[in-house]
Amino acid sequence: VLEDKPAYDANGNWPEDVKPISDAAWTTYCAQGPEGKMRGADSHGLPCWVDIPPPSKAQAVEAAKVDKSQRLALATKKIAPLQDAQTLEIASADEQAQLLAWMRYRVLINRVDTEAAPDIDWPTPPDA
Repeated sequence: VLEDKPAYDANGNWPEDVKPISDAAWTTYCAQGPEGKMRGADSHGLPCWVDIPPPSKAQAVEAAKVDKSQRLALATKKIAPLQDAQTLEIASADEQAQLLAWMRYRVLINRVDTEAAPDIDWPTPPDA
């Protein structure tokens, strides 16, 4: 990176607080961090692994909305052929039970308030 310093300087993008580090540190901290960690800086400005902060409330709500949408899509996918079998009056007893279970699950998922994220107790999908 130091060989690129003139280009950074020319663009006014070279940070004033750059700290030189060893090749070993570069190799360590340029790689993917351990699970639950991200690259940060210690009190001396040198690289270290720090805990990944928890998501903000808005991020948790957005993630819950995505999760809810995916769960609803799965339920709808499972329900469709079972509903077809019932409509055609060819559903087995097992298919009828699965249909009711997946429909119940879809209703419960639809009732989930994503604004309660991250404290959501998601309904368990039926065994398929």
